Amino acid sequence: MERLNADFFRRDPTLCARELVGCVLFWKGQRGTIVETEAYAAVGDEACHMWFRPKTRKFVAEHSAGAAYIYLNYGVHWMFNILVKGGETDGFVLIRAVEAEPHPRLGAGPGKLTKMFGIDGTGHGSLFLDREETGIFRGNETRGIVAGPRIGISRAQELPWRFGALNSAALSVKFKNDAAVPAKV
Repeated sequence: MERLNADFFRRDPTLCARELVGCVLFWKGQRGTIVETEAYAAVGDEACHMWFRPKTRKFVAEHSAGAAYIYLNYGVHWMFNILVKGGETDGFVLIRAVEAEPHPRLGAGPGKLTKMFGIDGTGHGSLFLDREETGIFRGNETRGIVAGPRIGISRAQELPWRFGALNSAALSVKFKNDAAVPAKV
């Protein structure tokens, strides 16, 4: 399998988020197929941490594309994001869900997948793509990819920047049939 590198994340966050669906996340002995992502833009996106967290703006200024942006959500669950930087707009991709064998729902949600992989704040800022024990590899999503509104946020929910593998059992929340649209190629 082809390993993704930082160049993959020097493009638009929505394009990266869509193309990560079907890729394989590898982290310290665990692996799972990415089946759900969300994109966040650094400019004009009220749901992005850049909008209201000065430390996030500093993180973007000091780190390169492909760096892990990991934070504790409401003091409960770690969230694993990847910095997108150097394209038309900077931003992040949140990895929302992965399918893993033998239990496809083990990584069905951003908190579940970080628990499954053992991802926590110690990985924040790491350039994990090129390490032997971590990385993302190009996959082959054959079920089709759908897009719909982002979930689990209170601002800018209407943006269709959530992407998922069609009918995956590991989606954190199923796409509504009337809201999901085929992701543009």
